[in-house]
Amino acid sequence: MVEPPPPRQHAPASWVDRWLPTAAKPYAMLARLDKPDAIWLYAWPCIWLITIASNKGEIPDIKMLALFGFGSIVLRGVACTVNDLLDRDIDKKVERTKTRPLASGALTPAQGFYFLVVQVLLWLAFLSQLNNNSFILGASWLALFFSYPLMKRLTYWPQAYLGFTLGWGVFLGSAAIKQSLDYPVLLPMYFAVICWTLVYDTIYAHQDRKDDLKAGVKSTAVTFGDTTEYWLSGFGAACIGSLALTGYNAHLAWPYYPFLAAAAGHIAWQISSVDLSKRSDCHRKFVSNKWFGGFIFGGILSGLLAP
Repeated sequence: MVEPPPPRQHAPASWVDRWLPTAAKPYAMLARLDKPDAIWLYAWPCIWLITIASNKGEIPDIKMLALFGFGSIVLRGVACTVNDLLDRDIDKKVERTKTRPLASGALTPAQGFYFLVVQVLLWLAFLSQLNNNSFILGASWLALFFSYPLMKRLTYWPQAYLGFTLGWGVFLGSAAIKQSLDYPVLLPMYFAVICWTLVYDTIYAHQDRKDDLKAGVKSTAVTFGDTTEYWLSGFGAACIGSLALTGYNAHLAWPYYPFLAAAAGHIAWQISSVDLSKRSDCHRKFVSNKWFGGFIFGGILSGLLAP
């Protein structure tokens, strides 16, 4: 007798499943509120520069950090909603994404669009709490996130464009504290964020590499293939080198560098140990990058407060 197939494994229920009303769940999932780890990837570049821009010997403005925490949640929701609106037909063909609200039909495109408008208004409300320079930078940031989903149709390097987009947070974080931008600090930090994004988002893209090849979706995971580890090693080294230059140009004290060494160890662990053929391991390494950002933040704060 043929044995029945094993029961399907479901992901553990998130707080969205447990606590939100049924009608609100698809919207929360569209904004990825059920997967909060990646919010840190939006927040860290801003937080790093808010901290660097603080006066030496003083902790960064807690109110400003909390405000940017809220803004990061909203911006990530905007980015995910735009992505899912534009990619809903592609998402139907990819095993990992076919259950997303727009791809599955839980929400209509019109409902997704109206939800996007609400989130954009929240983002503009966040920006209204900052100075004029920050408002302009933050409003222009939206254009980058609106165009990012198109990159996977136009280039095999959409992860580089995502890094270019997420890195914009270093300028916004700095402008929120200072009226002028310190480019010797900002530019190496910006390049570091681009390289860091290429590492973690290429790992993330390997979850869907087989489906992307069938659907004709472009990514660095498709481009690099079996040479991914070598490419990631180069980007990881460039990231750490740029962060070291950032610390030097920002005149951060010596405690910054042990934290930077810990961050280097973390990124080396990711690259050397990830099993690119296993979705679960790719995802685990991807979400671990919140700790990489934490190491850098700890280093900046320690280097700022040290006598």
